[in-house]
Amino acid sequence: MWCLELLLPLLFLSDVSGQWNVWVPRDISAMTNSCVVIPCTFMYPSGIRPYRGTHGIWYFGQPYPQLFPPVVFKSRTDVVHESYKGRSKLLGDLNQRNCTLLINNVGSEHSGRYYFRADLGGANMYTYPDFAELKVLDQPNIDVPEEIVSDESLELTCYAPDNCPDMTPEIQWMYTDYLPDPEFSSDYVEESNTAVLSSTLTFIPRPMHNGQLLGCRVYYSNTTLVYERLISLDIKYAPRSVWVNVSSEVMEGSSVTLHCEVDSNPPSRISWMFGDQEVVWDTASNISLSLDDVTPAQEGLYTCVGDNSYGAMNTSLYLAVKYPPREPQVNESVTVVEGASLALHCSTQGSPAPTLTWLKDGELVGTITADELSVLEISEITPQGDGLYRCLAENEHGRASSSLNVTVEYAPVLLDESKCTVVREGVQCVCMATGNPEPAIEFYLPDLNVTINETDGRFNFYTHTDGHTSTGMIKLREKGERVENGPAVNVHCSISNVYGRESVLLELQQEKKYMMAVIVGTIGGVAVIAFIIAAVRYVGHNNKKENGNPRQDVVLENPALYYSAVKKDKQNLRKKVLKTELLGSKFNSILEETTGEDGDYQAVGSFPGLERRELNYAALEFGAGARSREGASGRGDDGSSYTEVKAK
Repeated sequence: MWCLELLLPLLFLSDVSGQWNVWVPRDISAMTNSCVVIPCTFMYPSGIRPYRGTHGIWYFGQPYPQLFPPVVFKSRTDVVHESYKGRSKLLGDLNQRNCTLLINNVGSEHSGRYYFRADLGGANMYTYPDFAELKVLDQPNIDVPEEIVSDESLELTCYAPDNCPDMTPEIQWMYTDYLPDPEFSSDYVEESNTAVLSSTLTFIPRPMHNGQLLGCRVYYSNTTLVYERLISLDIKYAPRSVWVNVSSEVMEGSSVTLHCEVDSNPPSRISWMFGDQEVVWDTASNISLSLDDVTPAQEGLYTCVGDNSYGAMNTSLYLAVKYPPREPQVNESVTVVEGASLALHCSTQGSPAPTLTWLKDGELVGTITADELSVLEISEITPQGDGLYRCLAENEHGRASSSLNVTVEYAPVLLDESKCTVVREGVQCVCMATGNPEPAIEFYLPDLNVTINETDGRFNFYTHTDGHTSTGMIKLREKGERVENGPAVNVHCSISNVYGRESVLLELQQEKKYMMAVIVGTIGGVAVIAFIIAAVRYVGHNNKKENGNPRQDVVLENPALYYSAVKKDKQNLRKKVLKTELLGSKFNSILEETTGEDGDYQAVGSFPGLERRELNYAALEFGAGARSREGASGRGDDGSSYTEVKAK
């Protein structure tokens, strides 16, 4: 604490002007309920002699007596303002021009300006315009920088006034345990006869210290006076963390909300970016982006950016939109020539990536591809490659497909079914070929130098097309026998389309089998008829012997039985003949549908010995009470009627 005695010599040395003048500290402070000493020295003109001593008055708030300011101290009387009774005391000697004032137990109501008035007697009274402003504090001052930046060294200073002679302050920092390596230093400053004790705290703040409390405590020894001041650290720092949702998957058509939180001081400008496009922004600590009815176009990388004047930071997430495969894009339907190479492309979109499968007429071809593009390569395509190709796209959310037709054009190919066959009415020749375009078929008879390529009643020419297969057929009366080194039937088949032409001689098949069937059938029929006739005569002869009447005709004991046997043998014989004839041709039924069983045929020749024969069958006639023919009816011994059976 400064010493009052050291002040006085300095004041006398300053008396050089001989004018009305005063020196007081412009600002002075004191803690509540403590005391304060206001140093004061005054001057007056040298030609003035104090009358009846030197007196003085201290005013509060106003320097003009006519405004009746509160009197703090008055040397002539003890009359003072009630708020200063028992508190104010003059420490200086007015005769020595020392007007130093002591105020005890100051309170907040004592804060303000203090003016001194010199009273030298008579008219020599003067109120000095200079003043001392007292600040009564209820807590110590802490000097805090306007800006505290993270990771930069920070100094905080706590001040306590030391302007009370009987009380010495002490300073202590509070809540410093969490600070990294704090440093403390103290200082004592005397200026203009006022004293201030200070304590400085030095440390490096971090973002984690933002908002933390620090305190300064001032207390006076041997008293109960304690004063505290708390501050909250406002530490500026760039965004140090940007939190967003984890990357997520959503179904097409659903809704999703993306959240972002940024840790920074001051709050950052936060924005959601989709690619290079800013979708939404706000100056806050967090922001949300809501997406409704999500489409695959909204799939991608979303970035949250936090930016303030101290720096920037961003974090991204990937939003995956799941959806079933779209309808695949495939080639247009195509027509190619046999032997060419072909590449079929199939592309689609789906999430997750679909598998692509190529099917031909429902059967798997190629390999299954787990990608959005599949290429089916066909080298040297064959006619078997013709058909409907379908690309099937599948993933866990659905499937889709697209189709195309591949048409393969190729030269005609003769089928094994092409041949001539002996049938009942003659020879039937069939020519079958496949090709694309459908081949044209014509027959050539070199013996007659005749080409048959259209409907002709003479040869019963017939054609039929089924897809890429063409069938041509003619029927001939020709029944010529096979000659040495030559065919029995000389028929050529010619097939053609835009890609080629071919002519072949049709082979005659199954002619021996047919002739054997006709011969065996005919002989068998005759044998059966002969057997029936012999059996009838034998029965009739026995009946005549038994009745003793040689002229009596044969009488059947069971006529229905004999009639049924004869009828069945006749039907079986006819079936054998027809069956034998039908064996001659695979396509006889087709011909009969178009021309009829007994159609007209061109008679070119005949097979010797195979002319149609007339067969005579036994005629059986029965009837109860039938009218008698001459020599053919009668009545038996038992009275039954009968009819004579005769063979022609």
